[in-house]
Amino acid sequence: MSSVLIIAHHDRSDAWELARSTATWLRERDHSVWMPAEDAELFGLEELAGDRPAADADLVVCLGGDGSMLRAVNLLAGAPVPLLGVNLGRLGYLTEIEVDQITESLERIDAGPEQGSWQVDERMMLDVHATTADGVELGSWCALNEAVVEKRDSGQTANLLVRIDGEPFTSYAADGLIVSTPTGSTAYSLSARGPIVSPKHRALLITPVAPHTLFDRSLVLDPTETVEVEVLGERAAAVVVDGRPVRDLATGDKLRCVPSAATARFVRFGVHHYHQVLKAKFGLTDR
Repeated sequence: MSSVLIIAHHDRSDAWELARSTATWLRERDHSVWMPAEDAELFGLEELAGDRPAADADLVVCLGGDGSMLRAVNLLAGAPVPLLGVNLGRLGYLTEIEVDQITESLERIDAGPEQGSWQVDERMMLDVHATTADGVELGSWCALNEAVVEKRDSGQTANLLVRIDGEPFTSYAADGLIVSTPTGSTAYSLSARGPIVSPKHRALLITPVAPHTLFDRSLVLDPTETVEVEVLGERAAAVVVDGRPVRDLATGDKLRCVPSAATARFVRFGVHHYHQVLKAKFGLTDR
């Protein structure tokens, strides 16, 4: 753990205080520490600003919630760097520890996984590619939760054709279509009434958002299958990856989603039961 990148929630004052104290603790133990320049300047921690890529880190410490964790995963861009999530908000699905556990947790990580006190939880990700009707590349992204093709203008629907392994499945007039991972099954897909899938699985989920059709069910596909969404009609659509708008799509443009060779890697202490997090999130009882 010689090099540590700290990423913090932009809208929480306690995040910058914790960033400073965490950086001080790490530096006192001869670790190299930096923050993205945007974070460091926003918090007045210019001494921590660095232009090194996130992939140079041995560990990423993320101070925030699930949104901050998604930003950290995006900055890593598939690099196999473990990420420790420190929860500063409501109960999150991805964060691992609370603020008062950070020093003990860093000590355990510094001792090394061979001591058996922590392990890495690997999560499937999506490779997302947008092209024109003629096959011209429009952009590529990597998603932990989901890629969404959605209507661009309020008051309208998007007309979207879904292909599976190159074969047309059906078209939807809908607010959008979500292609998610099992991790993303408890994110936007859940709010669109999609199924909850254990993140231990590898699968692709297709969930329509407010479809104007009698067929409104989600599909759960094998990870060897490829999903393609094509924009039909004259209404443009937009691509949103893990909550970030990344690209507009015109008629005939396509979005292709396949499981990524890269994984997101989260530090876990002990056995991580995602269903217990789910239970706590929704206030479920034993009977």
